[in-house]
Amino acid sequence: MSSALYQSIEALSREKSIDPGIVVSAVEEAIALATRKYYKTQENMRGELNKETGEITVYAYKTVMNGEDEIEDPVNQITLEEAQAMAAGAELEPGSEIRLYKDTRPLGRIAAQLAKQVIFQKVREAERDTVFNEYAHREKEVLSAAVKRIEGQDIIIDLGKAEARMPKREQSRLEQFSVGERIRVVLLKVDRAAKGPQVVVSRAAPELVSNLFQSEVPEIYDNTVVIRAIAREAGERTKIAVMSRDKDVDPVGACVGMKGMRVQSIIRELRGEKIDIIEYNEEITTFAEKALQPAKVSRVSIVDLADKQLEVIVDDTQLSLAIGKKGQNVRLAAKLLGWKIDIKSEEEKRQEVEQQMTGFSSGPSTPIEQVAELGETIIQKLVAAGITTVEGLADMTPEQLEEIPGIGEKTLERISVAVRHYFGEYESGESNPNAAAAGAAKANEDAAEEVDEPGTPDEPVEEATAELTPDSNQEDAATEIMEVENAADPERTHPVASGDVVHVSAEAVLEETEKAEEAVIDSGERQGGE
Repeated sequence: MSSALYQSIEALSREKSIDPGIVVSAVEEAIALATRKYYKTQENMRGELNKETGEITVYAYKTVMNGEDEIEDPVNQITLEEAQAMAAGAELEPGSEIRLYKDTRPLGRIAAQLAKQVIFQKVREAERDTVFNEYAHREKEVLSAAVKRIEGQDIIIDLGKAEARMPKREQSRLEQFSVGERIRVVLLKVDRAAKGPQVVVSRAAPELVSNLFQSEVPEIYDNTVVIRAIAREAGERTKIAVMSRDKDVDPVGACVGMKGMRVQSIIRELRGEKIDIIEYNEEITTFAEKALQPAKVSRVSIVDLADKQLEVIVDDTQLSLAIGKKGQNVRLAAKLLGWKIDIKSEEEKRQEVEQQMTGFSSGPSTPIEQVAELGETIIQKLVAAGITTVEGLADMTPEQLEEIPGIGEKTLERISVAVRHYFGEYESGESNPNAAAAGAAKANEDAAEEVDEPGTPDEPVEEATAELTPDSNQEDAATEIMEVENAADPERTHPVASGDVVHVSAEAVLEETEKAEEAVIDSGERQGGE
């Protein structure tokens, strides 16, 4: 008959689901450690438990050596001669062990307390090893368990052979449990280094939804309908993609059931969590359209195949529905697809295209300083108004230019002419001033050659150059010069009349034309300022 001590050891072993031999060795080791500490020695000691009587005997073990010269550890080694003296008649040889009895009766309360701590530690280590070996290979498995107790925000679950912990992050916000309630949980991991329960379970894992569908839908159980992907935010919404291996079986209809009975049963188990059942499609664009339900998608395009990025265009009225509350719908769809999704409305896409077209149409810009025909004064005023390019000046209307300080009608006309000349445009009656200047220079050279020819009587240069007929612009400029000169010097005794014949060279006409234009502009600006 077993002793009371050994019966207690067996009961503890059954409770902790560990081997009784582990507990017995823990008790023996604890008594040996307490004895060594009591005698204050470093001898190797071992305890032996008698199952029948419950008595624990402690022995000190020493190794037998051949002679004194071979002894390196006098505490745990003994010579052959000394060993034969202690154990007369025993067959001893070098390398064998001799054990010496140690009396455990003097052990007191302190030694017993030490032995108790050692026993608990060894039992706890054995229990951890047993739990790890039991559940380490069962990760992602759905287990039926009972709520044992609630510790703060964590829930302690009784798995039968061990306790498990369900932290707050692995709980659904819609669920509240009471002690003793039976629930289904997903085994997440076995944490061997944890101080408390080392098994972590979850009610927020997607595997729970998959297991519930497998239990409620026979077509999923027999693999006629296959679950291809699940995206879940516990307590909010779940999207599940299913595919049928039988063309005659509707995968979505099979999961929903008659009048929604199958899916409603799963929703009740999840305490009212919303579930979207989507038919899987190998074409990613088609799958994306279905994954973003209930929103209606206008079109889907692949932006980057390597990075798995999609662009989804929806109607302006469907944008908020496609994104979902706090981005939940598009976030779950992206998780279901395994692709990045960028959602844009029709208006946003149109503006983006317009900006791109504007960027393409805007060519290189030319600084306004390159239009020398404007003059330095006008250029400074335009730059001060923020007009720095010829293209920007050409796009402005006359009304906009008149709003610039110091720009009058005549200045506006000069700006218009200068811009047209810059772009190579001339109205009827206008000629290219550069071409006119080149023609005048050529005429002067011909006239000079004609004067220098031998045998030709000398003629004044003025008469030779006067024979050049200026174009209409030069005539107008000459008339304007006369008017300006008469206005500037009213006391002039012999004002120049418009009908007088003036003998001037082409270079002089061009020079006087530029001076006259500047004088007219300055006069107009002063009048505008007044």
